[in-house]
Amino acid sequence: MPGILDGKAALVTGGGGGIGRATALAMAREGARVAVADAVESIAQETIGAINAAGGQAMFVQADVTRGTEIAAMVSKVVSAYGRLDCAFNNAGVSGAYVGASGQKTHEWSEESFDKLIAINLTGVWLCMKHELVQMQKQGGGAIVNTGSIAGLIGLPTSSAYVASKHGVIGLTKTAALEYADDKIRVNAVCPGYIETKMTEDTMRRRGQQLMAQVPFHRMGRPEEIAEMVVWLCSERASFVTGAAYNVDGGYMAT
Repeated sequence: MPGILDGKAALVTGGGGGIGRATALAMAREGARVAVADAVESIAQETIGAINAAGGQAMFVQADVTRGTEIAAMVSKVVSAYGRLDCAFNNAGVSGAYVGASGQKTHEWSEESFDKLIAINLTGVWLCMKHELVQMQKQGGGAIVNTGSIAGLIGLPTSSAYVASKHGVIGLTKTAALEYADDKIRVNAVCPGYIETKMTEDTMRRRGQQLMAQVPFHRMGRPEEIAEMVVWLCSERASFVTGAAYNVDGGYMAT
């Protein structure tokens, strides 16, 4: 039986690990040819190796999502290799710990840390969409999924720039969904809760027990559980879904 993405060409940014890797693997399992984009080739190649070992097809694309020229080249390379771009998962992102702002309240963030996080998490998503949308217009449609977060729906202490970036991603998602519906391009967001990735290690070390007490399932999510939502949103099974932001959070937002 063919997979739900059979024959489609897909792109995953931040595909070297965590949610990105799990999604690239799930897309390949469902029949897509996958372009794995990451700033670090070595970890992306691990994802590609896993896809190829399972009988899928994958390629590497170097991409710093804060550089528009690299994003334009990324999309061009995918289209050159696969002929089109049907699905794009704009997933590359970082936490406050990555920019040296772990545990800092709003007034404690430096301008440098704030600007760097926004450049990756928000401007990077916009740059990817900017070039993906043009290609999808040319070919008559497509599906884009952006990685939001529960932090894009609520406030979280000591996460001001991260929260601001993810609220921005949700806003971009909804606006693009309206703008490109006539072009048969669907744009949605997935909003993970606390997931077992390197990005959450610092937060879990500092506040893990407290946070898990607020999750009805009393556990962290797995990257594969986010991947399933992304794959569905990219598939024709979600053909009437656009402009949505789906929580995958073990019930956190319901409390």
